[in-house]
Amino acid sequence: MPRCDGTRAGRSRGDAPRRGCARRGWLVLAAASVAACAARRPAAPPPPDAAGAEAQRLRAIMLADVPGAAVPDPAQAARWIALARSALDAAGRLPQGTELALLVDRAPAVQRIGLLLLRAEGPWEVLATAPASTGITGRRGYFVTPTGVFVNDGGIMGYRALGTPNREGIRGLGAQGMRAWDFGWVWAPRGWTEDGSEAPIRFLLHATDPDHFEPRLGEPGSQGCVRIGGAMNIFLDRHGVIDADAERIAAESPRMAALLAPDRTPTAIAGRMLIVVDSAAR
Repeated sequence: MPRCDGTRAGRSRGDAPRRGCARRGWLVLAAASVAACAARRPAAPPPPDAAGAEAQRLRAIMLADVPGAAVPDPAQAARWIALARSALDAAGRLPQGTELALLVDRAPAVQRIGLLLLRAEGPWEVLATAPASTGITGRRGYFVTPTGVFVNDGGIMGYRALGTPNREGIRGLGAQGMRAWDFGWVWAPRGWTEDGSEAPIRFLLHATDPDHFEPRLGEPGSQGCVRIGGAMNIFLDRHGVIDADAERIAAESPRMAALLAPDRTPTAIAGRMLIVVDSAAR
C-alpha cells in the first residue's frame, strides 16, 4: 500500500528506545521529560471571551510568521464554515466547547489551509489561511486527497522528518525536524483513473521540500497528503494547534513527550481535527 510522501519515513526520537542507554538513566530522563511536559500543559479551556482573545493572538502570529498567510474574504470564509459544519455533522463530531481545527480546501483553484475556530455556542471563524498542496490527478501513483474529518487523537504517534533527500534530491517531508501528523490508512480516489476506484494511502499532514516544492504551494502537487510550508509547520507544532489529545497523553508518555516540540507553548484552545473539504464540488 502506497505512502503519499514518496520518501523514507523519518521517525522521531520518540518512536523507539535509544540503544546504549542504561535503563536507570533512561527512566530518569523519561521522568524529567514527563515533568517538563506537564509543566507545559495548557490550562483548562478559557471562558468564551478569553478564547476569542487567544484566537486573535494566534491569528496575528500566523499572519506575521507564515508566508502567504491572509485573512479570507468574508464570503469565502462563510462558504468554508458551511462546508466544515456539514463535514463535522456527517462525522458526528460537532464541538463541545471552543477549540481550534484545521480546514483544508482541496479545490484545485484554492489549495489553502485555514485556522478555524469552532464554538459549541456562538459563531465559527476562519482566522487566517495559508498556501497548501493536495493530491494531483493524471499521474499514476498519485491520489486525490480524501475529504472528511481526520482526528489527531494520539492513537498514532506521528514523527519528525529526517531531512534526508531521496534519489531525486527531494526532501519529501521537509527539512530535518519538521513535524508529520499521521492520520493512518484512509481510502482515497486514484487520481490516474476515471472509474472512481479507491485505494488506501497513509494520510499525513506534513511539510515539503523547502527548495523544490514549497515555492509551488497553492497548487495541487502531492501524492494525496496535505503539504504545508515549513513556517506553517512550525506554527502548528509550536502552538499545539491540533495537539490537545497529544498533550494530555504526553503528560504520562515519555514517547509522546519526546515527539512534541521542546520549545512549544500549547494554546489553551487547542483542538484535534483536520477537516478536508472541496469548495468546487457540486
